[in-house]
Amino acid sequence: MGVDALKRIDTFMQPFRVHTGLVAPLDRANVDTDAIIPKQFLKSIKRSGFGPNLFDAWRYTDRGESGMDPATRRPNRDFVLNQDRYKGASILLARRNFGCGSSREHAPWALADYGFRALIAPSYADIFFNNCFKNGLLPIVLAEREVDRLFADVAVFPGYTLTIDLERQTVATADGSLVLGFDVDPFRKRCLLNGWDDIGLTLQHAEEIRAFEARRLHDQPWLA
Repeated sequence: MGVDALKRIDTFMQPFRVHTGLVAPLDRANVDTDAIIPKQFLKSIKRSGFGPNLFDAWRYTDRGESGMDPATRRPNRDFVLNQDRYKGASILLARRNFGCGSSREHAPWALADYGFRALIAPSYADIFFNNCFKNGLLPIVLAEREVDRLFADVAVFPGYTLTIDLERQTVATADGSLVLGFDVDPFRKRCLLNGWDDIGLTLQHAEEIRAFEARRLHDQPWLA
């Protein structure tokens, strides 16, 4: 695939630098990817359209199927994302081993399509963790005790927000009374700061690729 063909592929990653958002707490450990986006919705390879079915089996009391109008569904009023105080949340607070199970990339697609920009948890499944970075989500790892404190604060303070500064690698409350540092791989950090997915990263070398294609066409014209 040539450079021009790569440019025609739709990518949606936005740079992640500083993000302030409402926090939604998902107080469950070992949340697997089938819970994040159930298997019956995996009928598209586009990266959009999965948000309405994020955590589908928990968000609704009826069984969801691909193509159903969410407005006709029966919401589970007890589920966190259906509670008014968490409407518009863009930071998901979770427990250990988030994203375990199958390696479906649809899981981070669904989280991003819903509106989440960052996740905070003590640990993640490896493949899910890597897929988040490739799809514009920042999965932050904090210590158990730090996550416990955030869960306690979210429960006590409606409208609880956090500011995530990727360049400084900090998570902070609005008043600055709590500032937590986190680690991130330098390469992944650079990609997120610039909004580069794998295609975007490849296109940073567009001129070298074009030169290679021209040289190959000159030397091996039969390949055309």
